[in-house]
Amino acid sequence: MKYIGAHVSAAGGVFNAPVNAAKIGATAFALFTKNQRRWQSPPLSATAINQFKANCARYQFSAEQILVHDSYLINLGHPEPDALNKSRQAFVDELSRCHQLGLKLLNFHPGSHLRKQSVEQTLAKISESINLAHKEVPEVVAVIENTAGQGSNLGWDFAQIGQIIANVADKSRVGVCIDTCHGFAAGYPIHTQEGFMQTFADFDALIGFEYLRGMHLNDSKGQLGSRIDRHQSLGQGEIGHDCFKYVMQDPRFDNIPLILETIDQHIWPQEISWLKQLAGENE
Repeated sequence: MKYIGAHVSAAGGVFNAPVNAAKIGATAFALFTKNQRRWQSPPLSATAINQFKANCARYQFSAEQILVHDSYLINLGHPEPDALNKSRQAFVDELSRCHQLGLKLLNFHPGSHLRKQSVEQTLAKISESINLAHKEVPEVVAVIENTAGQGSNLGWDFAQIGQIIANVADKSRVGVCIDTCHGFAAGYPIHTQEGFMQTFADFDALIGFEYLRGMHLNDSKGQLGSRIDRHQSLGQGEIGHDCFKYVMQDPRFDNIPLILETIDQHIWPQEISWLKQLAGENE
């Protein structure tokens, strides 16, 4: 089965996210459990946690259908010790919030070398950061999102993600989220059938489908290989419609959250409906 949804608002409390997802016909959703642009946020209250779990049960969202996104500020490969420790502490907090909510998947951008250290050093620090966080918080899976390769961000190349995973001790608690816009901007030609099949053959060889734990379904304003991270509504960008048909009709993408981060939230219900039709699933 395809779990299809969007990154919905949790304004007013995390317990509003499943309600907002249900309103747009979603069978999956993503959310921030805290303000994504601040280091500090109030802890989750017992009331908020209980209400979140109750709303998930009410609208039939299991943990496997929910993909939490961490703060944009976190850089698990930061070249400066103080900033690295701050990021690591924030990442542990993000994992803890997931665990409190009964969720299993925390999506994050791997990190950046800021042109102050080598790619190899940065990838090693990211793996070490995941290992340290795993010791602090049980069960939650650290889900690495591929990037567009803008600036000094790593994770745009499948081989880099594979290298991070290779140095994670508990491989049952690490996974990958593929963002279609990011992959296309990084140079993966997923807009054609041949390019799509080759891209995911490379993904399987360098990472492995057993690590795929979610996807972000976004069209791209930037051209193939542009390294520009600018999302567009499905079929209205440089990727076009076909890529999303391939995802919906390929069983390798079953039973993971497939999350829209497209730019026009008003048409999310229509985009979700279209994706469900492609998958052959009745609403």
